[in-house]
Amino acid sequence: MEHIVGAARTPRDRWVEEGLRALAEGGPDAVRVEVLAKRLGVTKGGFYGYFADRDALLTELLDTWERESTDEVLAQIEREGGDPKTKIQRAGLLTFSDELLPVDLAVRDWARRDPSVAERLRRVDNRRMELLREMIGTFCSDPAEVEARSLLAFCMTVARHTLAADHNGRSRLEVLQRAGDLILDRPPTV
Repeated sequence: MEHIVGAARTPRDRWVEEGLRALAEGGPDAVRVEVLAKRLGVTKGGFYGYFADRDALLTELLDTWERESTDEVLAQIEREGGDPKTKIQRAGLLTFSDELLPVDLAVRDWARRDPSVAERLRRVDNRRMELLREMIGTFCSDPAEVEARSLLAFCMTVARHTLAADHNGRSRLEVLQRAGDLILDRPPTV
């Protein structure tokens, strides 16, 4: 007797990956089932085997972004160890990597128009700030200064991707390195 094998389903994580890519490229309005199916080279019917509707996918995209940009980053910096200043630097590099940054920026833009996304972003940013407070608190004892340095570090990391200013003959990298030295109380590296 001959067995008939059904068509292989597109894995759930491929829908999520493609959804994150679309979100990064065009915001939540770009996350459309038909468009994702076309990009994946499949019919949209397989989508409904994993997600009840588009809103369920959007929720999964936010869940994935939150997990990858907080839980996984925190786990990696703990695994790799190092002193607090190294952990801060590594967390920033991982959180705002080429892979995660576009999604983070898209979520920030989306949060301006959607209160539930804004609440999620607040939760993620609070976790990031808590790491900064904890690490900076290891070399700075003044709570007000810890908070100020944490805010400066976080703002510098997020805003550097949208700032278009020149730096009076210095490169952006030089200025960022010096700013990091000041925030992390390190001797100048530039």
